[in-house]
Amino acid sequence: MSDDLEPIGPAEAMELYLDHREPELSAKTLENHRYRLRSFVSFCEEEGIENLNALTGRDLHKYRVWRRNGDGERYSEISKVTLNGNLQTLRKFLEFCASIDGVEQGMRERVLIPELEDEEISKDVMLDEDRAHEILDHLDRFRYASRPHVILSLLWHTGMRLGSLRALDVDDFDFDAKCLDLCHRPESETPLKNKHAAERSIAVGEYHVEMLEAYIENNRHDVVDDYGRRPLITSAQGRLTESPIRRICYKWTLPCEIGECPHDEDPTTCEWRRKDNRPDCPSSRSPHGIRRGSITKHLREGAPRDVVSDRMNVTQDVLERHYDETTSRERMEIRREFVPDV
Repeated sequence: MSDDLEPIGPAEAMELYLDHREPELSAKTLENHRYRLRSFVSFCEEEGIENLNALTGRDLHKYRVWRRNGDGERYSEISKVTLNGNLQTLRKFLEFCASIDGVEQGMRERVLIPELEDEEISKDVMLDEDRAHEILDHLDRFRYASRPHVILSLLWHTGMRLGSLRALDVDDFDFDAKCLDLCHRPESETPLKNKHAAERSIAVGEYHVEMLEAYIENNRHDVVDDYGRRPLITSAQGRLTESPIRRICYKWTLPCEIGECPHDEDPTTCEWRRKDNRPDCPSSRSPHGIRRGSITKHLREGAPRDVVSDRMNVTQDVLERHYDETTSRERMEIRREFVPDV
């Protein structure tokens, strides 16, 4: 242990790190960092590490194994993607700790990060276009302009993020211009992931204009949030939070919700039908899976990459590496429309 270090406990160091990162991170990302570092603090408590000055590379290896096994086997084994995210955050945390003389310089380099394959990075399977149309057709017929109809329709049609959908106000819907205006409003708890760079207007068609009008008129709860704003997606209590939106997506993408189960399960007894287990169904999809499917649909229909990049607020590099599910042959056929064979 270096004589230049100043004693500091894991929990105290975590709070200092989070305070340090708060100005530059979104509230959601900051909460993710807190969640990941809590595991490390719990590990230190179990191992009797009360002062980070004494932290060693062997401790970090033991934590890596402990976390991979689900916090000492208290929970199920976590995926390589989840472990990767935890260790990346731990590296940043240790870099900060070194800057305040809490750990030895270079301690972050002793955190070994597992390499991920492309399919592991893009693990959130996209919603297939045919399934999306089946779900939306069903909602159009039986639940027109309901909250689930609006949520699924907007996520699929615009490809926007969950946080962007939640941030929308009634006043962000421009009926005359047929568009939705996305605004970064961190001061009233509706930040956009990429902050002001994510602000944009998204065009919607006549069908979605009429659906939104019907929803606002008949099914939206007439409420304001804590900041006096009129949220678009609501519950009786105010602006709908992210968790209920996720639950709606998982529920309506269950194949047995509007059709037959492809997994030979009986819907009357299937554990995946239970609210907390819906994400475990191999065929259910998260809001991000819907976004990936929407982006891929736009690309397959020949939309230029720069247009998709602007509309979905994603860089073209990330678009190609993590979202574009088109095959090389499909991309060739799209190019053929712009560069005919000679």
